[in-house]
Amino acid sequence: MNPSPNSVLRLRKHADYQRVYTSSRKQFSKQMSFFYSLRPTEGPDGKPQRSATTGPRIGLTVGKVIGKAVDRNRIKRRMRECIRRNAAILTAPVDIILHPRRVVIELEFDKLDREVAQVFRTVQAAILKDATRDAAKETVKPAPSTPRAEQ
Repeated sequence: MNPSPNSVLRLRKHADYQRVYTSSRKQFSKQMSFFYSLRPTEGPDGKPQRSATTGPRIGLTVGKVIGKAVDRNRIKRRMRECIRRNAAILTAPVDIILHPRRVVIELEFDKLDREVAQVFRTVQAAILKDATRDAAKETVKPAPSTPRAEQ
């Protein structure tokens, strides 16, 4: 089954979670912490990676410390809806892991929605900043050094 164009793909594999954790730093917003990483174009063996997804993939981690299963499931449902509403902000092939704090249980939905949107804007801006910096490095090449004449 092919995903619809406006559906948000979820990060599902343990290896993908571990790759994002190891290749990024933990960042914080008011109500959650998050990790993000651009999806690699090559696999570990150096061959081009065939990925069916070109857009963002988003994963949630809601640990047992947050509360009972009812509370964790409620947080995940609310977070998934916020992600679905704000996924259009992200355009790059990026993997994001959101880790909400306990206060998300009582947080008004509008505030949670704004928080997720802000996280996505932060990630998108950081990716664009990195891309422009990398492009600038490639265009500015040092002049070839000429050997000095011996005296």
